[in-house]
Amino acid sequence: MKSIKTFLTAMTLTSLAACSALPGASHGTDSTGALVIQAQGSFAVGGKVMTTPGSYSNNNPTAAGQTLHGDHLYAFYQVPPNPRPLPIVMLHGAFQSGRSWESTPDGREGFQNLFLRRGFPVYLVDQPRRGRAGNSTVATTIEPTPLDQLFFDQFRLGKWPNYFDNAQFDRKPETLDQFLRSVTPNTGPYDAGVISDAMAALFDKTGPAILFSHSQAGGPGWLTAIKSANVKGIVALEPGSGFIFPAGEVPEAMPSAAGTLTPEVVPLADFKKLARVPIVIYYGDNFSVEPTTERGQDNWRVRLAMAKLWVAAVNRHGGDAQLVHLPAIGIRGNTHFLMSDLNNVQIADLVSNFLTSKKLD
Repeated sequence: MKSIKTFLTAMTLTSLAACSALPGASHGTDSTGALVIQAQGSFAVGGKVMTTPGSYSNNNPTAAGQTLHGDHLYAFYQVPPNPRPLPIVMLHGAFQSGRSWESTPDGREGFQNLFLRRGFPVYLVDQPRRGRAGNSTVATTIEPTPLDQLFFDQFRLGKWPNYFDNAQFDRKPETLDQFLRSVTPNTGPYDAGVISDAMAALFDKTGPAILFSHSQAGGPGWLTAIKSANVKGIVALEPGSGFIFPAGEVPEAMPSAAGTLTPEVVPLADFKKLARVPIVIYYGDNFSVEPTTERGQDNWRVRLAMAKLWVAAVNRHGGDAQLVHLPAIGIRGNTHFLMSDLNNVQIADLVSNFLTSKKLD
């Protein structure tokens, strides 16, 4: 299957020159002017096809002899004029979709547009069994379970119904309404292997690219980098689960008021593949680094602690990983959704500086 880059190479130089002359085409800008792209599209990639035994009958259709395409991911991409060499692939977290990276709940530009304006081709993913990739090959039951107040607390907007004083989140009721309406369920069981298989297939299609992950996507992100040498760098925003360690180096599980965070084991040879790419992890504000009975805060205490052990393990095996706890560098008030907070341009600048320092831009 031809890569997107191959397609773009075939476009006429005249067309590209015309696009590059339009407003907003320069690199490194967060202009709110016209957003110019030279190509966009969407596709499914990865997954499998199930076949039911028997023969299909046009006039008496049953499951017999029919197929089901499922467990793929959905990708939407946009490419700016004069694109930088490495695209960015953005993978969402739990209860979310590619929507996480689009417009912020208060209507500003999210990471999709911010990095598109900075010259990067951007791919937004809906993971298998979520959003626009909802065809699952494994059944599940979806219940209309009220969880809005839990999400308010766990995603660190505040302690319901009050916002943290410094929370980088717009206080208008319609903003919270938009935020809560971004929540979407799994249409099949969450499976990091299924997700990372589809993500590896996506990187086969894009060619060399940078992976941005958020929250629950941390684990599938590490696995994707193990499965695909086309992952050239990882920016992980508040990874929340799936911390993998090599056999013999797995730390103890970490209890918290929100449950126990348990690390996972992979073969050493696989873990060492993480050492071939630069990695940065960011965590936000408003949670304690000491044990607390506050569920929404203690949940992130153990994740930060586990991430520190994970970074040390990667670097111990020759890797290039770093962790940035934003309050430690004077950036306050960030929620779990760093890419859509009120200061998301400041966060994007940090990420851009990292990409530049690692020659990924």
